[in-house]
Amino acid sequence: MHYHSLGSIPHKRHTQFRKTDGTLYSEQLFSTEGFSSIYSLLYHNHPPTMITQIGDPVPVGPKTIHDKQLKHRSLKGFHIAPEDDFLNSRKPVLVNQDCKIILAAPRKSMTDYFYKNADADEVIFVHVGSGTLKTMYGNIRFGYGDYLVIPRGTIYQMEFETEDNRLFIVESTSPIEIPARYRNDSGQFEEHSPFCERDIRKPETLITHDEKGDFLLHIKKQDNLYPYHYKAHPFDVVGWDGFLYPYAFSIHDFEPITGRLHLPPPIHQTFQTRGFVICSFVPRMYDYHPLSIPAPYNHSNIDSDEVLYYVDGEFMSRKHVEKGQITLHPGGIPHGPHPGTVEKSIGKKETHELAVMVDTFKPLLMTDHAVGIEDPDYCLSWLS
Repeated sequence: MHYHSLGSIPHKRHTQFRKTDGTLYSEQLFSTEGFSSIYSLLYHNHPPTMITQIGDPVPVGPKTIHDKQLKHRSLKGFHIAPEDDFLNSRKPVLVNQDCKIILAAPRKSMTDYFYKNADADEVIFVHVGSGTLKTMYGNIRFGYGDYLVIPRGTIYQMEFETEDNRLFIVESTSPIEIPARYRNDSGQFEEHSPFCERDIRKPETLITHDEKGDFLLHIKKQDNLYPYHYKAHPFDVVGWDGFLYPYAFSIHDFEPITGRLHLPPPIHQTFQTRGFVICSFVPRMYDYHPLSIPAPYNHSNIDSDEVLYYVDGEFMSRKHVEKGQITLHPGGIPHGPHPGTVEKSIGKKETHELAVMVDTFKPLLMTDHAVGIEDPDYCLSWLS
């Protein structure tokens, strides 16, 4: 990301920065890859180390299913039952060592605890709902179609405006980044990129809580949830600056790349990691060669598993698609448009589809939550 600053900071880093009563603010360097990658410096009213109590860890690792079946799968995502609590509502459905793909339908805001994912960066895609992401860096408003990108270790709360919320969450064990080919050597977005700095919504409202008391923070580490009690409010930051912070980007601000003939999925890429990519399929004009076929050709993704999360609109290559549906097309076997959709797509000028795609470089495993919402006949859907 790019340099950003909020609140009050000293003129020079690692120097004395004092409160009005003469005591020092507590400086914290925040980086997810040691001292060799991007970082931010935060200034707290109180040291961020004042632990008063640590509870017993609760295992939250996914229960994977090893059925040894190599086949296309479909999951009915909106069949995940809503739950009041945000953390309890998160149900991993597809996982590997690089990522976890999670569905969540939380009803209630996080009001009596804070959360820190120390295992992974998170991308939270907001399918249904709106509210505010509250963090130690400040607040970010969110709504339908927003990607919330949260670096690992960020302390946050989700505040929802209603009880009807649907989230598609991707955890990454490596940093979530803007694709390298969209940026020049200085990190600036290139002119050909499908979005730019103006589309990135950074934290804007820094609300400092100079409070002491008992503050519960759930920390996820190595698939365990650790309840920590701190003496100072986690959002006691008076200022910060740097390159590492949460941000929001709306899928509606992704400008599609089109051509005379059908272009492959990399044109839809939105984020990159070392283990997978995330792509955005948005409303766009179809190919404009006079003999073009808008529907995608059959293809064999031998080197990756392809996950598509359907958000809205009609999909010219798929039949019987519903909101919140997830399809998994594993590496090793070809897939393509459903019967009849190729001819039907010819002559169409545009599509209004909206979807999020995750292509992983290692095979994904289903979980027990996925088994409960699977359509077992999807692998036969190319017969008719």
